[in-house]
Amino acid sequence: QVQLVESGGGLVQAGGSLRLSCAASRRTGSSNAMAWFRQAQGKEREFVAAISWSGGRTYYADSVKGRFTISGDSAKNTVYLQMNSLKPEDTAVYYCAASNWATQNTGAYAYWGQGTQVTVSS
Repeated sequence: QVQLVESGGGLVQAGGSLRLSCAASRRTGSSNAMAWFRQAQGKEREFVAAISWSGGRTYYADSVKGRFTISGDSAKNTVYLQMNSLKPEDTAVYYCAASNWATQNTGAYAYWGQGTQVTVSS
């Protein structure tokens, strides 16, 4: 079992920045990649960004490319999401997840954090 704990959410004005962190309790063969998803109120959970521990390849949703950056510290089993130029439409609960491979498919992720709220005011 892998436990994921997110932190770093909060309230920020449009145009501002936040950095989310997600610490994993351990690495296993089922957590070779980590990702961030988000879910706005009344909407489905959507992919934001992912990183593969092997090679460090990163993947982004079109809606956040150029504004968000995912990175990881393998020694700490921690992944980060730096969010810049935030918009009101980025408001959502952000979830960290771990999977065998980096994918946008929500169903591929076996482990999920509890979520952290990000609110962007206009």
